[in-house]
Amino acid sequence: MVADIQKMIVVPVDGSENVSKTLNYINLFFGPEHALKITLFYVLPRLPAILVEESRKSGETIKQLENLEKRNTEIAERLLAAGKKRLIDMGFTEKTIGAIFRNIEVGIARDIVDWSEKKRADAVILSTRGRSKLVTFFLGEIANKVLEYSRVCPVWMLKGSVHKKNVLVAIDNSKNALKAVDHAGFMLSGTGAEVTIFHSKRDLNRFIPDSLVDEFPEFQKFWQRKAGKEIAPFMQKAQDMLLAAGIKNVQITSKVADGGRSAAADILEEAQRVDAGTIFLGLHGYSSVKEYTMGSVTRKVLNHAENMAVCIVP
Repeated sequence: MVADIQKMIVVPVDGSENVSKTLNYINLFFGPEHALKITLFYVLPRLPAILVEESRKSGETIKQLENLEKRNTEIAERLLAAGKKRLIDMGFTEKTIGAIFRNIEVGIARDIVDWSEKKRADAVILSTRGRSKLVTFFLGEIANKVLEYSRVCPVWMLKGSVHKKNVLVAIDNSKNALKAVDHAGFMLSGTGAEVTIFHSKRDLNRFIPDSLVDEFPEFQKFWQRKAGKEIAPFMQKAQDMLLAAGIKNVQITSKVADGGRSAAADILEEAQRVDAGTIFLGLHGYSSVKEYTMGSVTRKVLNHAENMAVCIVP
């Protein structure tokens, strides 16, 4: 059974309250009874090279540099120990929790992604601050960069505090959308979460003015029929994939909606309607980062989601 397969989750640690939100979410969504391996991951910050070079020119500054590095390590150990204790207090066993810190190599975000993908982690889960932008994880836009650099590992972004377990999987008629379904099936198996498979049909008014849509209603009807026929096999495939992953039929609902002007708004509205706390999306296209930064549905959902987790599958 998929539910019995251990899932590896990487949780970047930065010492902020965001980490507590992430751990609370993992406890809500999975719980200690789930087969998890949770790795708390901390990247030691690095002083500018010029400062290190200058510091090594005198015995006094060398000692200060050594003390600084020692304090850096102590902070890392303290933060990881605090995260581990919090998970144990929630009921997770010590053997299911890993705690790793390492010196920065390329950059904080790149190191998180590289390590996670090297270890074949199933997900990186992290929180972001702010309502409308992906901002300031650690010392800058690290959460944004983790998403940017990830080419294999799905990234779960928490926007605020999440208190709902239901899930919405948003799909279109693409292979990337089915990759999101595959990941959802694997991660959700055994959680008992209720899942809504959702598609918002593109309305003609996304392409031409409302006045022309009203003037030529037959084109709108034809468009909607065609869109419904195109998505039908993908909706069925998505349901079959979830069932094959071990999710029960009674947990699954499918819905195809007549879309409005914004697919992102339709997804968020449906998520609220079904009381979903997590949205699964595929990151479309080969140049996914370009689409993400230029206004894709994924970016808009991320920017406007409140008190939800958004899982993006590369």
